Amino acid sequence: MSYSAGHYAKLGAYSNPFSGQGVSFHPLGVRLDCATVLLHEAGFLPTRPHWNYSNVFSPFWRLYFDMQSGHSVVLADKKVELGPDRLVLIPDHQMFQTVGAAPRAKFWLHFTCTRRVTPKQAIPIILRLSPGESAVVHELIGRLRAKKKDQQQILHGSLALLHLTLSRPEIEWLEEKPSALQQAILHVEQHYRQPLSNPELAKLTHLSERSLTRQFLRYQGVSPRNFIMQVRVRAAADLMLNTRASLAEIAEKTGFPNRAYFTRVFTHITGEPPALFRRTHAQP
Repeated sequence: MSYSAGHYAKLGAYSNPFSGQGVSFHPLGVRLDCATVLLHEAGFLPTRPHWNYSNVFSPFWRLYFDMQSGHSVVLADKKVELGPDRLVLIPDHQMFQTVGAAPRAKFWLHFTCTRRVTPKQAIPIILRLSPGESAVVHELIGRLRAKKKDQQQILHGSLALLHLTLSRPEIEWLEEKPSALQQAILHVEQHYRQPLSNPELAKLTHLSERSLTRQFLRYQGVSPRNFIMQVRVRAAADLMLNTRASLAEIAEKTGFPNRAYFTRVFTHITGEPPALFRRTHAQP
């Protein structure tokens, strides 16, 4: 079975969680601390036409709710229709495409979740909309349609919806991270300013490099090296938003050898160059 989706290049369709049409919150490069969910964007469009994107593979989760049927997502030739009676969740690092030509009212959340679903979990995750979730969704839609948007209320409402949704028994989560992996993660979080390597982390945790990499991929969805880069980028994003340090100083403080390499990695992970990120997200 094959579904043809015309490719409309658009910000937010692939590696960047920001579409430019929703309310932006934390970028991919912000520290999670003890939270399990980090909201990147909440959005609603009363008429979303030509929703056709092919080969989408991105590092964040998506939640979709359509007020009418007609648009679909396709994963591994499995076509799932969106509609007013359901929430559709797509975890991170899944290859999919979206299909839809006629205009439809669309609500979405882009977010990061530190937990991982089991290999047995059916993807996409289709959840029959509960009355409580319906009330939160429609309240959020009302806030997103307002001319003057209250970002704090949208943030809290979106997180409430995600916590309701992600606690549903239909979702099968992996067991708690192994203690060796937790030790490696803590070490990276505490020492990201210093040079770090796979052999060092493997020795610290008494694992082989191969076992260490397998555990990172299973529970974090990324390799140890990529996780280190994510932590450094999160720390750099925090400094850009909350200090006046130069980009060269920030690169040095977060474990990058120079500003050029920092810029390349930051842009790859967040979808925005550091200078643009600072102008866009820093408080005036």
